Amino acid sequence: MGTKETDWPNRDLEEAYTLPSRYYYDPAIMEEEKRAIFFRSWTFVAHASELARPGQFVTCDIFEQSVIVLRGMDQVLRAFHNVCQHRGNRLVKERRGENMRFVVCPYHAWTYGSDGLLRSAPRTERLCNFDKGKFPLKSVRVQEFAGFVYVNLDSDAVDMETLYPGAAAFLRNLSPDLDRLRFQSEEEVVIPVNWKVIVDNAIESYHVLLSGSRHRELAAFLDFAKDLPVTRNNWWTLGGPAKPGLKEIFGVEIGNEPYQTEIYMNWWLFPNTCVYLVPYVDFVATFLIVPQEAEKTLVRFGYYVPDRPETRATAACRQWMNEGLGPEDFELNLSVQKGLKSFGFDQGRYMIDPERSNESEHAVHHFHTKVYEALRAQRAPSP
Repeated sequence: MGTKETDWPNRDLEEAYTLPSRYYYDPAIMEEEKRAIFFRSWTFVAHASELARPGQFVTCDIFEQSVIVLRGMDQVLRAFHNVCQHRGNRLVKERRGENMRFVVCPYHAWTYGSDGLLRSAPRTERLCNFDKGKFPLKSVRVQEFAGFVYVNLDSDAVDMETLYPGAAAFLRNLSPDLDRLRFQSEEEVVIPVNWKVIVDNAIESYHVLLSGSRHRELAAFLDFAKDLPVTRNNWWTLGGPAKPGLKEIFGVEIGNEPYQTEIYMNWWLFPNTCVYLVPYVDFVATFLIVPQEAEKTLVRFGYYVPDRPETRATAACRQWMNEGLGPEDFELNLSVQKGLKSFGFDQGRYMIDPERSNESEHAVHHFHTKVYEALRAQRAPSP
């Protein structure tokens, strides 16, 4: 049973075996993924509205790397490594904030402008040949894409429009308010599982009718046979229309309240960013899978809403996600992580049918291929 790891990507798709289980718990694999994938990928930071006014900032961590993104007093959006150029102290601890005209190190009060230039450093006037111009904050690439802001630690990374062709237009077609949203709330949970376990679970519908009551509730308001995974090179989608003639959702009657879309859709950018919309609900939500260790992942849910009163369906959906579907999925994730370390398992068969139906796992295979190819490229000897 199974296949040699070196032969893994060459097997026929409909007869393929999953990645070897060590890819889900080996610290050496996680270290490879960190450098081959996450230090070279676009990382979600915030909705553009969170960084629209001068002085607004948001921080994000990519493993041990911390980045601060801020709108300068000159209206320019910039990103910097979140570290002082004096002794390496972390500059900003807060996740987000307002009115940051200057970035002041809490250790020795070195002070940087919102353009990253060092403005003052106490007592350095006593130093020989000290030039403030030689100690700016180190820049990080930043880009706005489909209403959101991303950073990339790789200065040579391909821009997002080239890397994810068609993705921005797809998301904009779903949400009429995408560029007019505001931050509402954020929920975080740390789960002792590998990050890929969470992605795998979230990009297939094979388990939806088979694994739990909240998943069956999800299927009940979908035209489930049309809940299709569709893969592109670096992005993919999973979702479909609401059931025809749907009268209520999350116990709330569908009336004249505003909403974003009439379909359910998960919009994914490789490696770990998901934006999702729910029919007859007035939010755009983010689902970010932030690896920390081989068997430790932070999951961050963000909710972004138009500037109008929250609808009953929106409030009910957020509660259902946070208290129902999310915990049910996390229990599945934990169970899988335990099983992957069993002596009785290494590789299984993907459920990939010829029709690429709503319950086919071809998106999981596609995701695994992206991971494997990134690692293989890093392992290849330099020419």
